[in-house]
Amino acid sequence: MVMAQSLFITLRQQDPDCLIDVVAPAWSVPLLQRMPEVNQAIELAVGHKQLKLFNRYRVGRQLRQEHYARAIVLPRSFKSALVPFFARVHRRTGYRGEHRYALINDMRPLDKTVLRQTVQRYVALGSDQAQSVAPNIPFPRLRIDSQNQEMLLNRLSLDLDKPVIGFMPGAEYGPAKQWPVQYYRELAAELTARDYQVWVFGSAKEAVLGETIHNENSAVINLCGKTALVDAIDLIALTQNNVTNDSGLMHIACATGRPVIAIYGSSDPAYTPPLSDTATILYKNLECSPCFDRQCRFGHTRCLTEITPRSVLQSVLNG
Repeated sequence: MVMAQSLFITLRQQDPDCLIDVVAPAWSVPLLQRMPEVNQAIELAVGHKQLKLFNRYRVGRQLRQEHYARAIVLPRSFKSALVPFFARVHRRTGYRGEHRYALINDMRPLDKTVLRQTVQRYVALGSDQAQSVAPNIPFPRLRIDSQNQEMLLNRLSLDLDKPVIGFMPGAEYGPAKQWPVQYYRELAAELTARDYQVWVFGSAKEAVLGETIHNENSAVINLCGKTALVDAIDLIALTQNNVTNDSGLMHIACATGRPVIAIYGSSDPAYTPPLSDTATILYKNLECSPCFDRQCRFGHTRCLTEITPRSVLQSVLNG
């Protein structure tokens, strides 16, 4: 969803008066509300991989009265094209995929040799025709709520007396994208010994990782599961630097404008890079990389373990 903001920015650059509404799952609505280009977010009450045909029909029928000129369908699935079809949007743009010729009437071929990055594929759909070269990518930038920042600092008993380094140790995809938690813990000890404090961000699923990194170190604050997504946006905006796996929170951190040190394991920074001028990529590019596995097929995860805490520390200090 953060990468989709690059498309929204492009559309507004092409037509500053256009209104952009986004049909999206409930979890992403607060995120979309932080994007100045989005007019409104329309919740689609459908879970991941669920068809729920009636729900899609109901939303599409409600949207008919808006008389949308165009719909851009980012996923390549059949079901993702149903709402614009039911809404009778005149022009429905999307890539070829999953036998949806009756649903998409502005069908584009996807040339993966030209559009190597996910964000390039999104932005290219905003053009009037298929592109033979990769488009320019405007970087996402989320709106920061200073009042919410103050409220969070008070509620969570946080202070800014010492510079803050953010940690994002989770990765929903799987352990082959997660830098070892003991490395995060060692890095936290090195940073706090140098008079930094560390804030660990993540969902409740990462709470155990946060506690492992905390390890009774009073300068490490485990915020996993204690903040909503928009709260994490506002707190990350207060950091001096961030150490993160290739994850959704990495893209969030980049979109706050703060420096990011992005650690890549099984994934490929050429495919889903951090969208920021202030990001440092740490990637070993081994002979088996990128494999895109959720768990290392060889059992060693060298692509991650060979990125040492000392090397990451040096990147933080240089930043």
